[in-house]
Amino acid sequence: MNIQLHEITIRELTENYSDSEELGVRGYNNRLDIRPEYQREFVYDDEKRKAVIDTIMKNLPLNVMYWCHRPDDITTPYEVMDGQQRSISICQYVNSEFSFNQRFFHNLRKDEQERFLSYKLMVYICDGTDSEKLSWFRTINIAGCQLTNQEILSAIYAGPFVSDAKRYFVKNNSPAYNIAKDIINGTPNRQDYFETALKWISASQSTEEHKVTIEEYMATHQHDENAYELWSYFKTVIDWATFIFEPKSFKKIMKGLNWGLLYDKFGKSTLDRKQLADEIRKLLIDDEVQKKSGIIPYTLTRDEHWLGLREFPIGIKLAVYEKQNHHCANPNCPHKDKEFNIEEMEGDHITPWKEGGKTVEENCQMLCKECNRRKGTK
Repeated sequence: MNIQLHEITIRELTENYSDSEELGVRGYNNRLDIRPEYQREFVYDDEKRKAVIDTIMKNLPLNVMYWCHRPDDITTPYEVMDGQQRSISICQYVNSEFSFNQRFFHNLRKDEQERFLSYKLMVYICDGTDSEKLSWFRTINIAGCQLTNQEILSAIYAGPFVSDAKRYFVKNNSPAYNIAKDIINGTPNRQDYFETALKWISASQSTEEHKVTIEEYMATHQHDENAYELWSYFKTVIDWATFIFEPKSFKKIMKGLNWGLLYDKFGKSTLDRKQLADEIRKLLIDDEVQKKSGIIPYTLTRDEHWLGLREFPIGIKLAVYEKQNHHCANPNCPHKDKEFNIEEMEGDHITPWKEGGKTVEENCQMLCKECNRRKGTK
């Protein structure tokens, strides 16, 4: 891997600067992709961008920036990995899009403009294999570049697939945001939706013998002409989830679930929407259910672990423990004559929750851990 430190003047950075919805933000005589199309939008507030200009005006050093060399892109061979907001702030100021100390750039004297344009930015440019760049960018991210893992992967595997995928998944008004904002966590412009879609489709293509990772999926599809497979799968999952479970009614417990996994397991099943809705409403008001976010997975899997069912408080367990004279309540316990310490026992529902049992003293029995585990596997 080749990493070189370059001095790039502001004059060079801002040459032929452009900002468009279609192409994103370009600079360095159109050779630098400062903000690729459909990537997260400019986020510096007025105070921060003026701090950048103040630093330059005082001839103080800005933090080093990181660019990635894209050898397959002859037209725009460089992409900003870290320093996007600083670069845009500088370009916008030179373009007189905001003022500093009540003066726009065009209001500066010629010598002041020249001094500003001659300021040297320190830029590390990385050129190497995908795996080498990925390792390096993750390392510098620890040092404070504050890129998300998905932003790093998108830079490493830049190409037609990523560019097209950003059209679907990145930006607050993206198609993915419009159909999934009620049930997906994160924000599109930090590539959270993109990452979620990649996690789901990677898992769907995994087998018991081989788990497909996001990195592997992106490497495989890097040079695909489009990201339609990813978008089609994501849209299918969201359409299924929002049709079966109705976000208007259950938005609070739908947000952030692994809908890809649920669709892969149950998307082809015949489900009664009304029956599911009725059961969900009952579970929402059931005091025994402590983990409301697990209600929907439970209705599909019937696995009670999703519900975080209420456990017996220590007061009830101690009372029953004493009533049982420290013995296990299971008559067939292999250690029926043993006096257990309280730490060796667990509270068990005599009448199970699914049969209407409540977490009250009358429904509690103390079992040794071995008997309780054996009962739980039946």
